[in-house]
Amino acid sequence: MKESAPYAIVITMGDPAGIGPEIICRALAEMSPEERDGTLLVGDPAIYRRAAALIGAALDFAALEEARAGDGRVAVAEVPAEAEIADGRISAAGGDLAFRCVKRAVELVQAGRARVIVTAPLNKAALHAAGHHYDGHTGMLAALTGAPSSFMLLASETLSTLHVSTHVSLRDAIERVTEARIAATVAVGHEHLVSMGIPQPRIAVAGLNPHCGEGGIFGDEDERIIAPAVRELRERGFEVQGPISADTVFYRASRGEFDLVVAQYHDQGHIPVKLIAFDTTVNVSLGLPLQRTSVDHGTAFDIAWQGCADATNLGAAIAYARRLATGGES
Repeated sequence: MKESAPYAIVITMGDPAGIGPEIICRALAEMSPEERDGTLLVGDPAIYRRAAALIGAALDFAALEEARAGDGRVAVAEVPAEAEIADGRISAAGGDLAFRCVKRAVELVQAGRARVIVTAPLNKAALHAAGHHYDGHTGMLAALTGAPSSFMLLASETLSTLHVSTHVSLRDAIERVTEARIAATVAVGHEHLVSMGIPQPRIAVAGLNPHCGEGGIFGDEDERIIAPAVRELRERGFEVQGPISADTVFYRASRGEFDLVVAQYHDQGHIPVKLIAFDTTVNVSLGLPLQRTSVDHGTAFDIAWQGCADATNLGAAIAYARRLATGGES
């Protein structure tokens, strides 16, 4: 075990049929020796060695209990593949290994061996094929930690959005727009931004309907649900405005008027952030008893194991995780 434990970050492999192993090795190759020394991987060492060879990275891996501070090796908490996994293909074996890596990372953080989890991408179809019926990492982590709920933050330097709901149908998303959920979303976003060094976060709540319903012409949820929630939050001391029409609120936030936009559903928040900062947006799970960041892209099976995957987004997720591990310091 390294003398510097707990590790600052622990990185999960993701689905090994995708680009996860490659981008992890690319990110490791770009780290300083000190950064690599504070990084723990979870997954199958043989797959990491293959990925390192693919990109020509001179990386040496060691079992978690054998790695030593300053020895130049990257520590790996081994989670072996239990069946052959074809490159670039959806499979139950790939989904199961991705799940077991996340489960092991949670155990390591809970045991005090690491501070922040960084997840490489998994594939939901593969996950479900393996019998793990989660909507993705966020729901999985909530279940593994016993958290009653969780929230998805997409963070970038230009625009950040936090979602009232994520991986549900649009019909179900509308049903999830409640005063209680909006209040909880704003509160957890406020708490996170304070922890990242913003003492009084400015938060905007997006409207649900076009033009916030135009006085009920296009729906009454904005006046009946969102506006009362915002009023109550302001009475509680939060610096929050809304509902603000979704066709202007993201532009205003990108110009610096707000630190965070609370989006009412998945696409409302994802589309503007990915349009503005696709390569550098970080997926952050809030409301959990542990901290986790992730890439904001998928497994990219179409280019997996071809040596051409871009690790820019993973680098951003790692940098954000290091800030979390040090209490918000850059």
